[in-house]
Amino acid sequence: MDIETVLDTEIAAGVTVGDVFSLDFMIGLAGDVLLAIVLVIVAFWLAGWSRRRVVGLAARYQRLDDTLFNFLGNMLRYVVLVFAALFILNTFGVRTTSFVAAIGAAGLAVGLALQGTLSNLAAGVMIILFRPFKNGDFVEISGQMGTVKDISLNMTELATIGNFQVLIPNAQVWGNQIVNYSAYPMRRAEWTFGVAYGADLARAEQIIRDTIMSDPRSKDEPAPFFQVNNLGDFSVDFLVRVWVDASEFFAYQADMKRKVKEALDAGGVEIPFPTRTVYSAAAE
Repeated sequence: MDIETVLDTEIAAGVTVGDVFSLDFMIGLAGDVLLAIVLVIVAFWLAGWSRRRVVGLAARYQRLDDTLFNFLGNMLRYVVLVFAALFILNTFGVRTTSFVAAIGAAGLAVGLALQGTLSNLAAGVMIILFRPFKNGDFVEISGQMGTVKDISLNMTELATIGNFQVLIPNAQVWGNQIVNYSAYPMRRAEWTFGVAYGADLARAEQIIRDTIMSDPRSKDEPAPFFQVNNLGDFSVDFLVRVWVDASEFFAYQADMKRKVKEALDAGGVEIPFPTRTVYSAAAE
């Protein structure tokens, strides 16, 4: 029973205020306050301990995702604190039912006013739970390409190739196409090399194959692909596809373009470029 109720009851019974605040009453009130202080200390300790235990699971087992368990640890901490607050309020006789109802009504009003922010929060929860990508992955999201630096409940942080910080609201992340270039350990590099129509195609293909497959980064399995796939306006085009470790993809793809060009030049295979013949009628 709360203090206000005690006063109303005692005064109605003809007891003075001075009698109500007797020594016994003050001792009881001091005991409740002391109990509340102890409960607050215990609640914060228990909340912190619970969070550390959950986060520690991710640190102990590398296959578990750090971001997900940080999120779960924070959620558990808040749950413990909320229940502790309700228990302490009950200790002082506060009617928590009406209190919870008031919080719910206020939460509904705030939710309607912050629909965009809440959509980001909901999307953040989905990203953390389903893990389409993780910190350190190289991704393309909403037209932005970069390395994932942080995933929070509100937004996802990318570092672009030029090391610019890009912050993308989670609603745009979850509601758009996500390309994760780091999801698999290997990637398939692809090039198109054009040679002149007068070139020896078998020799050109052998030079391209030997140049690329002699690089230690090139994978024999899955099998590489070398084939003429297009007769262009100015060249015969070879389509080449070779597997490589995902971490070496960009450097490998750029290196092979230069090496193949130099090898074709050294082998006497002409690499054509667009030409145009202009006929001019002689003036009469």
